[in-house]
Amino acid sequence: MAVLGTGIMGAAMARGLLRAGPAVNAWNRTPSRAEPLTADGARVTATAAEAVEDADVVLTMVHDGPAVLEAMRAAAPGLRRGTVWLQTTTTGLDALPALTAFADDHGLRYVDAPVLGTREPAESGRLTVLAAGPDDTRERLAPVLEAVAARVRWLGDRPGDATRLKLVCNCWVLAVNHGVAETLALAKGLGVDPREFLDAVAGGGLDMGYLRMKSDVIRSGDFTPSFAVHTAEKDARLIVEAGRAAGVRMDVTAAGAERFRRAAEQGHGDEDMAASYYAGFDGVPDSPGR
Repeated sequence: MAVLGTGIMGAAMARGLLRAGPAVNAWNRTPSRAEPLTADGARVTATAAEAVEDADVVLTMVHDGPAVLEAMRAAAPGLRRGTVWLQTTTTGLDALPALTAFADDHGLRYVDAPVLGTREPAESGRLTVLAAGPDDTRERLAPVLEAVAARVRWLGDRPGDATRLKLVCNCWVLAVNHGVAETLALAKGLGVDPREFLDAVAGGGLDMGYLRMKSDVIRSGDFTPSFAVHTAEKDARLIVEAGRAAGVRMDVTAAGAERFRRAAEQGHGDEDMAASYYAGFDGVPDSPGR
């Protein structure tokens, strides 16, 4: 099979696949980002077209809808009719018509399949895949999905249904992330030890695993990305656009997109999205600490 896009998530999914056994051809627009996969057994190709030659399944995991279309157009000379295209990038709804039209033009079996989870779950096969596509692709995709996912939710055969659910899920994820980041920023500003806040909510209805995880990121100052600020801003804007098209005002998500933009402007764009913490300050504060 072929994996097009080897950033944080694409590389992690490729490693999960390689551990499960299938041969994987990997391609990335920036070749140096794909090269480390050779140590895991991937065949890294110079072109997208070379990567997809003889592939029964092509998995795309790049930044956004336009990047997906660019990658698939580059792959077009090597594509075979009947190949299953497992499209896992979060693209938003506006990109879907162009992607499904490309699939139809090239005789591909298009499966809309964004994922829930980050790098570590991808590498260990514990993602949740939200999938919508032709029923006859399910058996062909079973080994691939078993390699990367603990759960697969099939949502019918209409492309876009999985993307809609992914936008709803990410709306919640981003809101919780900002809640943690802004709360710890306020604690910093007021001179409150963040441990006192965490102890105050411990074990109650306001406590949750994601609060603990993102608090640890901020307090440690280790913003190694599992979901980068740039990507989170992109997703936030896709959610706002989808809401606008549906007649829903996404005020909190829009404000969150602006926080991500400010964090990126401060130099945190490639860090974990918990770095929206820094958008709460005009200067450059220390992390809250443990």
